[in-house]
Amino acid sequence: MTTLQLVLVLLAAAVVAAGVIVAVRRRSQVQPLERPSTPTAPLEQADRVDTLDVPLDVDAAVDVAEPDVEAPPVRPSFVDRLTKARSNFSGLLGGVFGRGKVDEDTWEDLEEAMIRADVGVATSLALISDVRSDAEAAGITESSELLDIVKTRMRATIADRDRSLRIDPDTTNVWMFVGVNGVGKTTTIGKLGKRLTAEGHTLLMAAGDTFRAAAAEQLGTWAERAGCEFVRGAEGADPSSVVFDGVQSAAAKDIEIVLADTAGRLHNKSNLMDELSKVRRVAEKEAGTVTEVLLVIDATTGQNGLNQARTFAEAVDVTGVVLTKLDGSAKGGIVFAIEAELGLPVKLVGLGETADDLVDFQPDEFVDALFE
Repeated sequence: MTTLQLVLVLLAAAVVAAGVIVAVRRRSQVQPLERPSTPTAPLEQADRVDTLDVPLDVDAAVDVAEPDVEAPPVRPSFVDRLTKARSNFSGLLGGVFGRGKVDEDTWEDLEEAMIRADVGVATSLALISDVRSDAEAAGITESSELLDIVKTRMRATIADRDRSLRIDPDTTNVWMFVGVNGVGKTTTIGKLGKRLTAEGHTLLMAAGDTFRAAAAEQLGTWAERAGCEFVRGAEGADPSSVVFDGVQSAAAKDIEIVLADTAGRLHNKSNLMDELSKVRRVAEKEAGTVTEVLLVIDATTGQNGLNQARTFAEAVDVTGVVLTKLDGSAKGGIVFAIEAELGLPVKLVGLGETADDLVDFQPDEFVDALFE
């Protein structure tokens, strides 16, 4: 090897050595990657306990929200809700009970007060006759002492009636709701349906009022709220056919109760009553049994409500009365007229706007509320 070749080899070796040194220095300046603090795959719970070496409090580690539980409805109080009726009774009767000695004027004024409170003429006359007999037998001479006798006789007028809602086993029960337009039939069906489903009953609502605008839509909304079946027909369809279809559908699905809405037109009373009679006949064909015919009356109508009750009772076998808007009425005396003159029990009353405000009628509470 010549001297020139030796020099070239040494230069090449020096260049290579210099490159290696530079590379090593650069590598030493690069920071190593951090290892993850936890393994990429989740550990089993037992592994976590061993690793942490502390007891694992699952309840403390996971905050699980308690499910919302709907509070049971609170039945409205008759005393709280009958302020208008109580004010009317107090105004009419208060003067009678504070007049001093009992005389003929006392009985005349008491009779007039009862009639003006919408107790009804016949019922008022009978009630005052009984009160007078009891007072004379007890030797009462002061009008202030008549109050307890009046309350006792008013309770007796509406006592001892079957106010239960009938549900027969092994059949499809049909409850018909009848009454003039505007009294709250559809709303009553919706409220009662919500209550019945909450009690565990199975229901179907049948929109038998095929003539009133939006009646079926309104009932359908209530059916959705109550979580029950719903049957409707075309606008203007035969109400009997809608109710019949509802009964057949309920029977096929083993549903306990059909709540049947009906029309309430009074422009032709004869046709309306014939229609209601037909609905009842058709509802009882094959699987259905009509176990309730509930007449819905607006309590604010007073004696007009009594006249309506007479008309409907003549056409269909009414089993009971639902008094709506009793909380907004000063004419609570209609209860006594309906029960005494027509022999119909008031089964349900409306004491407010919500579904929970449709309650069973309580005679003793009602009378007490009028004089509280």
